[in-house]
Amino acid sequence: MSNWPHIEKAIKERIIMLDGAMGTMLQKQSLEEADFRGERFKDWPSPLQGNNDLLVLTKPDAVAKVHNDFLAAGADLIETNSFNATTISQADYDMAEIAPEIARAAAELARKCADEWTEKTPEKPRCVLGSVGPMNKTLSISPKVEDPGYRDVTFDEVKTSYIGQIEAMVDIVDAILIETVFDTLNCKAAIAAARHVFDAVGYEKPIIISGTITDRSGRTLSGQTAEAFWISIAHSKPFAVGLNCALGADEMRPHIEAISRVANTHVISFPNAGLPNAFGEYDESPADMAEQIKPWVEEGFVNILGGCCGTTPDHIAAIAKAAEGLPPRKPVDLETTLRLSGLEPFQIAV
Repeated sequence: MSNWPHIEKAIKERIIMLDGAMGTMLQKQSLEEADFRGERFKDWPSPLQGNNDLLVLTKPDAVAKVHNDFLAAGADLIETNSFNATTISQADYDMAEIAPEIARAAAELARKCADEWTEKTPEKPRCVLGSVGPMNKTLSISPKVEDPGYRDVTFDEVKTSYIGQIEAMVDIVDAILIETVFDTLNCKAAIAAARHVFDAVGYEKPIIISGTITDRSGRTLSGQTAEAFWISIAHSKPFAVGLNCALGADEMRPHIEAISRVANTHVISFPNAGLPNAFGEYDESPADMAEQIKPWVEEGFVNILGGCCGTTPDHIAAIAKAAEGLPPRKPVDLETTLRLSGLEPFQIAV
């Protein structure tokens, strides 16, 4: 039985805590090529180091350690280690055919960890989000500068790839998290895939959608503002919508505030631990990050908080402490009118 009804109740009373950066914590374990290969893939023809999703098959204890550390830090929700577990993304490692197996193993491992913590702390049931990442191919942007109209993948191909990933997880996870969205059309393919799977299995799971404002321009990579992005995907009626990755809390604030003003659903945010330094590392301390995020809660911007690149269990614990006792955001009640979006939002006056 899913613990999701507990989340639906708790989100009206307090801030719900998401986990932090799986990749960051795996890097801290100093894993080598042999760890990624394991016995099963020791003779695989392609390099496998960096294929973090594969670790659910070859070194599951490393992934479980990350899940458990974030659960111990206070996470209500943990994400499956399946960010790149699609046929399209796994093709980089010549592992397309193994992608659904990876996704399912990721879901089973996260479920096991969450359920064990629910047994330890029954007053705080834990839930699992099936992580659906952005892929390495985009539907809105050409990979060829000299040919802007060219696409090396179709909508149906992206949708089919996502179907395989979501199908593998749907009966195990509590909700689907479509995250780190930099191309809205890819996101729409993921939404269509989720709906396809829900129709096939005869039940639905909540969908959470998190976009990525790529830089200080305040837009996604495909050019949309935060509000325009929300309008583009609002038809999916997500349980929560928000932003993650690319920016630290300070830089993300105006964009998460913009979504909070217009979203008639819950708002989620999991920023990076600041901006990367010259070495690509993240230096923002847990205390500093929590200090930046606390005003978001005080001003009613968010319902779910966590961390992306560079965030550790200490970051999650600090954010949870900063948000403790503060009321969550209340979804806005929007008047019924026609809202459209291209790169910018457009509303027909009533």
